[in-house]
Amino acid sequence: MSQKPFYITTTLPYVNAPLHLGHATEIIRADAIARAKKLQGFDVFFNTGTDEHGKKILESAQKAGVEVKEYVDEYARLYKETLEKFGVLKEDEGIHFIRTTDEKHIAFAKDFWNKCLQNGFIYKKNYKTKYCVGCEEEKTDSELVEGLCPEHRKAPEIIEEENYFFKFSGFGERLLKFYDENPEFITPNSRMNEMREFIKRGLHDFSISRLKSKMPWGIEVPGDGEHVMYVWFDALTDYLSTLDNEEGIEKYWNSGTPTQYCGKDNTRFQGVMWQAMLMAAGYQNTKQIVVNGFILGEGGVKMSKSLGNTIDPLELVAEYGTDALRYFVLREFHPFEDTAVSKEKLKESYNANLANGLGNLTSRIMKMAETNLSEPAKIPEWEDMSDYYNEFIIFNIKNASDLAWKKIGELDVKIQETEPFKLIKIDPEKAKKIMEELVIGLNSIRRMLSALMPETAEKIKNLIKENKAPETPLFLRKD
Repeated sequence: MSQKPFYITTTLPYVNAPLHLGHATEIIRADAIARAKKLQGFDVFFNTGTDEHGKKILESAQKAGVEVKEYVDEYARLYKETLEKFGVLKEDEGIHFIRTTDEKHIAFAKDFWNKCLQNGFIYKKNYKTKYCVGCEEEKTDSELVEGLCPEHRKAPEIIEEENYFFKFSGFGERLLKFYDENPEFITPNSRMNEMREFIKRGLHDFSISRLKSKMPWGIEVPGDGEHVMYVWFDALTDYLSTLDNEEGIEKYWNSGTPTQYCGKDNTRFQGVMWQAMLMAAGYQNTKQIVVNGFILGEGGVKMSKSLGNTIDPLELVAEYGTDALRYFVLREFHPFEDTAVSKEKLKESYNANLANGLGNLTSRIMKMAETNLSEPAKIPEWEDMSDYYNEFIIFNIKNASDLAWKKIGELDVKIQETEPFKLIKIDPEKAKKIMEELVIGLNSIRRMLSALMPETAEKIKNLIKENKAPETPLFLRKD
């Protein structure tokens, strides 16, 4: 029997800076969903990659004093290395890595452009606008604060030239109808409501090209070598170009459940602009968009290098390990809204829930098993994990994680109440039965951790199989 296809993608980060904690959150959450679906028997296609065109990339390369292709090649390499440190699936396990400089992507982006053009949704005109290079986005006066982009604190550039435009204004009613027919299209619902209001205020056609003489780093517009595609129009098509061909699109996009993770600052692009582009080119719409909140510094202030309140995810990996970073992201951060974090809070959580919690429980149970059980406990081949997997269906990975830690708490209580390490001297058979039950319970936790903390899950699996206590703690306490 063929496996049911499941498709999930992250947004593609720009390759002009190392990945920050927000990137890590999006990528690790998508990876956990992908792993959970694989455990349920789905044929998973997990897409991520790098967005490598646009003025911001060009200027970053020029500032670094290197050729732009050399610049993006290096950052793409670093991105792949970083993914490994985040513990995501490997290429032979279902992950697919797309670069917007890949030949297959360039060819697909041009074909997508031509479909929109042939269907009457692209035209050319002169225009003048304010443009933030940092956001790679046009800005209206109402979006500026004292004439500056509120995100980058810089005055936008004035662009005045002839560009190609996408007929975005013609999709308002179609998009609202699509939302009505798919009320759970954007999670959480509050983001869906924001996009409804955005559409109701009126959609305006947007520029989808730049003059090559002014901004040469991009994909040439088909049939017009004087223009390159606007970076967002180019990059959004990667969700389809990564699937290689029409067969892949039919299997994973049309017949699967295409799911996109993004940050809340990308919701307009993913939930409105991209959906209109799909309609224009004649493709099916995305099935689900899941929106992350921002990761804030202590006190609820958005992280920024200038404030000195950023937390580098690779520093967390170096100090605590890959699975600890995954634990922070999947259980300690709110699944949909903003989360304020600090290094001190993360350390407290690590000590309480990993070192003293999961790690200590594993050591206690497996020490009793190694000492008192002559052979490994008999693990049931199947158990009902529907409550756990149901949380992944609604993308509440925190709740799924909480179920694992609820089980950890229950086993701790069971040890305290039954004291099998004492009972073994009085009633060996009963004590051994309790110890076997504890190992089986630990295995239930291990099964849940397989999607959340795969390295730790594998370690526990081997300990149970070998009926051994860990030689060193799974998580060393941090003082």
